[in-house]
Amino acid sequence: MTTPIQLVAVANRGEIASRVFATCRRLGIETMAVFSDADADLPFVADADYAARLPGSIPSETYLQGERIVRLVRASGGQAVHPGYGFLSESADFARAVLDGQLVWIGPPPEAIEAMGSKVRSKELMRAAGVPTLEAPAEPTESDLPLLVKASAGGGGRGMRVVRRLDDLGSEVAAAEAEARSAFGDGTVFVEPYVESGRHVEVQVLFDTYGSGVALGDRDCSLQRRHQKVMEEAPAPGLSDEVRAGMHQAAVEAGRAVGYAGAGTVEFLYDPATGRFWFLEMNTRLQVEHPVTECVIGLDLVALQIGVAEGRTLAELLPDGVPAPSGHAVEVRLYAEDPAADWQPTAGRLARFDVPADTSFDLLARHGIRVDAGYASGDVVGTHYDAMLAKVISWGPDRGSALRSLRGALRRARLHGIATNRDLLIAALGDRDTLAGTMTTSTLEHRLAKEFADLAPAGDPDFAPFVAAIALAARDTEQRTVQRGVPTGWRNVVSQPHRTTFLVSGRDEPVVAEWYGDRDGFRSAGEEDLHVIEATPRRVVVERGGFRQSIDVHIDPVTGEVHLDDDSMVRQSLRLLPRFTDPADAVASGSLLAPMPGTVVTVAVEPGDAVAAGDVVLVLEAMKMQHTVTAPHDGTVAEVNVEPGAQVASGEVLAVVATGEPEESP
Repeated sequence: MTTPIQLVAVANRGEIASRVFATCRRLGIETMAVFSDADADLPFVADADYAARLPGSIPSETYLQGERIVRLVRASGGQAVHPGYGFLSESADFARAVLDGQLVWIGPPPEAIEAMGSKVRSKELMRAAGVPTLEAPAEPTESDLPLLVKASAGGGGRGMRVVRRLDDLGSEVAAAEAEARSAFGDGTVFVEPYVESGRHVEVQVLFDTYGSGVALGDRDCSLQRRHQKVMEEAPAPGLSDEVRAGMHQAAVEAGRAVGYAGAGTVEFLYDPATGRFWFLEMNTRLQVEHPVTECVIGLDLVALQIGVAEGRTLAELLPDGVPAPSGHAVEVRLYAEDPAADWQPTAGRLARFDVPADTSFDLLARHGIRVDAGYASGDVVGTHYDAMLAKVISWGPDRGSALRSLRGALRRARLHGIATNRDLLIAALGDRDTLAGTMTTSTLEHRLAKEFADLAPAGDPDFAPFVAAIALAARDTEQRTVQRGVPTGWRNVVSQPHRTTFLVSGRDEPVVAEWYGDRDGFRSAGEEDLHVIEATPRRVVVERGGFRQSIDVHIDPVTGEVHLDDDSMVRQSLRLLPRFTDPADAVASGSLLAPMPGTVVTVAVEPGDAVAAGDVVLVLEAMKMQHTVTAPHDGTVAEVNVEPGAQVASGEVLAVVATGEPEESP
């Protein structure tokens, strides 16, 4: 018996909430969002028919408050709850609370979530079901290295450590336990062999509530950094028919072993050298990377989830069976993170967000680009949640064309205001291992990210500041109320060039651009072969050595920052420095400034403490990652301006370490 769902609430935020709402609109289902104070102005809130506030900003006060969410949904007349991914999506207790509240749970049974929620218990179940698993040595020796320490609960790389020296095993286990306890409330960890050059391959499964299940294809998620997926594709390249069929069958057996229902993903570690694969875990929810499967099989996975929750059979949902995959799809995750600061998450105002796309949150009608974004131009990216801005998905007739079109879309994207991993993604999509389909879980972490970090900025380092200065001068020309048409900077008698000073991302010292303005326009003060062909506040066209280059410009009206973009140059963000410095902006020598907005987790020192260079002063948490702030030199702690739990802004003075010995008390 089927019960049509009329109103779906999403117990999540951002991109995945908008994704579920899009399917609901197509099905004629009303929608409800829940939102924290930090998210009140994000697009997903406006995407819903109804919205309910979760007071607070941090996850523990908002999206992890399962009972409060259930009460809000019931009070609004909601009928069903979709958990999205992350937060409470794999909480058996939350699933039970939804069901106990007489609501429809768009997910698997709580018992299945519980069984697969413990990686230790799930491995036992998989062994019993005949699914291949990696076996941990009871007493590891040097010959067993490297080893991998993993948290039994949760995922996303939290509570995970690679051990390459046996002497480090104890300390790494302790560190993993502490991180897992903090992230998931469960410090249980286990140890297994670490397959250095393995590939991460996963199988999408779908079960109805009557025991029938099928595999809906596979995906490769091998390009990862810090155990976080960065690129995913479907179908997984380079698998033999035998291996692919074996994985699909093992995935269905895994779901059947726990009485699964709905959409889920079974993850395997695949060794291309031997053709063997082993069960890693089962994600009892919709995956971030589900759009690549949707592209190649032409099915809406969220609609299938809803259909299963309504009581429909697989025969009803898939009357023609599982479609054969068509073409190839690739997805990359666009993160707010700074490559110049060891890839730390970034926060702040997203001045411009423009990625060319054929559709958003929907099946592609033809080969092209799909963008599922959680943010839009002008939105503020906070520090409380994951650093992912969007997923960019390409679907093409074959793997090569899908990679190429995705790379082209990223090159044409205009992302201004905060640092992102966009250029690393472009490099990864054109990498030799990616193109050959031979990438492994270590490719990005061990080679690509390091090669990318070592790259020098392309071209003349003074070129970007010159272009930014000309764009600002063009803006001033447009805004002036007298001498219209005369470029800013024009003088009857020229004695010296104009000087515009910037702070440039990735450079320690300010950079000065020198230029002239006259009746014919703008020109460089130092490079005779550099000609300004056109200048507006939005675009500057220059010619050098006979080659013409057009640079998109975005001058942020809120911050005044200048952002430059074209399809070939390294993207630049520049901050105009005032001609005269406000004394109030000066900070004491030895000041430790917050590298990003965040929450103070621990403070390890007190005023008067003696510290050595590199000693931990405090720990910040931002976007689910912890960042250690250390002493810049030997000295004495002169000030500590924060305490645990405090929210700090980027650039805020956290503490001051003075040089010299502590003074004796009288």
